[in-house]
Amino acid sequence: AGVPMISLVGPSDEFLRRLEDDLDAEILVRGNEVRLSGSPDHVSEATEVLTEMVTILRTGHSLRIDDVDRIVTMTRKGEAPAQVMTADIISHHGHVIRPKTRNQKRYVDAMDANTIVFGIGPAGTGKTYLAMAKAVQALHAKKVSRIILTRPAVEAGEKMGFLPGTLTEKIDPYLRPLHDALRDMVGSDAVPRLMDSGTVEVAPLAYMRGRTLNDAFVILDEAQNTSPQQMKMFLTRLGFGSKIVVTGDITQTDLPGSMQSGLRVVRGILDGVDDIAFCNLTSTDVVRHELVGRIVAAYDHYDAQKMEHGSGSRGPGRVIADARTHMATITERQSGTTHLRTSEDGDHATPRRNA
Repeated sequence: AGVPMISLVGPSDEFLRRLEDDLDAEILVRGNEVRLSGSPDHVSEATEVLTEMVTILRTGHSLRIDDVDRIVTMTRKGEAPAQVMTADIISHHGHVIRPKTRNQKRYVDAMDANTIVFGIGPAGTGKTYLAMAKAVQALHAKKVSRIILTRPAVEAGEKMGFLPGTLTEKIDPYLRPLHDALRDMVGSDAVPRLMDSGTVEVAPLAYMRGRTLNDAFVILDEAQNTSPQQMKMFLTRLGFGSKIVVTGDITQTDLPGSMQSGLRVVRGILDGVDDIAFCNLTSTDVVRHELVGRIVAAYDHYDAQKMEHGSGSRGPGRVIADARTHMATITERQSGTTHLRTSEDGDHATPRRNA
């Protein structure tokens, strides 16, 4: 295969166990050879998945168990995992930032091809993180001379005045997520230096009024909390040599009363305009810790049980117990608890899950 077998099978054959569980094909490893057995369809699917894994490993990338799950999912959708998961943006202290789903790759490509890009989708889909990675990449490549990160502080009106501290101290909690992401990409030591020099600016949206932003990569985060007027004000700050990325989730708006979201309105105005792109990300693009996925599944099961049984004889305690049992089943299935079987001739494989 041209890659170390341990990279393909995973620590303690973790990847093989997961693949056998997901693909219903038995995988046998002897030396540098991988042999598959099972139905023709299952063997064909397993071959395609393993080929994608080898292609990724040949580029020098490593794989984690969540990457293996993602490769299986993308392959079943007819997508090309290797093309998506090897498109590195930046690397800092061994931490490589790159798209992990097809929609994320389209989003990254749109940022390369357009001056203004809207990334719309739920939390956890990488909208802001990938935009910031592209901003840092552009700064390193000297395509821009500064990065400007902004977000609306919905509470920055009259209520904010009752809080103790300076304006900066009051606004800081709303900008903290942007600071945290920036530290991931350039390091904690570099952030104060970049901000002191004006190379990186993190400020509330209100500070953008009246400015023209030249030679900058500008990111507006949490844009669902802008009014249509604020959105227009922000977009018209665009200057020469600049790029704007707007991110937000139109299903989660903190605007008061019946105020319209500028992010919801802007698509009807600018969709189809040249050099502007709208990219949608969905819940399938959420990249999260495997345990979070199991927790969400357990809560979904709990909610379903509550709806099914209502106020019947099964009380909340019984429903919670069922949810715990469901989560334990998911955990056992995903962790691959079947033991490694080693034969005397040196072949080793993990048996398929029991029917």
